[in-house]
Amino acid sequence: MANSASGIAVDDECKLKFLELKARRNYRFIVFKIDEAAQKVLIDKLGKPGETYDDFTACMPHNECRYAVFDFDFVTIENCQKSKIIFVAWSPDTSKVRSKMVYASSKDRFKRELDGIQVELQATDPSEMSMDIVKERAIS
Repeated sequence: MANSASGIAVDDECKLKFLELKARRNYRFIVFKIDEAAQKVLIDKLGKPGETYDDFTACMPHNECRYAVFDFDFVTIENCQKSKIIFVAWSPDTSKVRSKMVYASSKDRFKRELDGIQVELQATDPSEMSMDIVKERAIS
């Protein structure tokens, strides 16, 4: 179903791969992009289970918007191993204004399709999604 605000639909493959990340941990991260010609959100990159957060951030293009999810493992203050799914709305300052608008207007609808997101980050440059920020948001 298309998003009423932007007209962007979510490809079924996006939901399927997200469920695999969440339930089976087949992927460490998924990067999504909007194909404006097709008017839908598609998968841009799947991160293998062994890939790191640095691998994930390296996938973000310098001048294009993306959505992404990252399966973040951490240890709590009580020394418990935990995992949270982080949603990143990547919108670099150097991306086109139209692209930023389409991604912004489609974000909430897209996030609703991905049930199980526990933390959300909005980032316009790499420093806004640094490991320190992710840890702080996940643990709090």
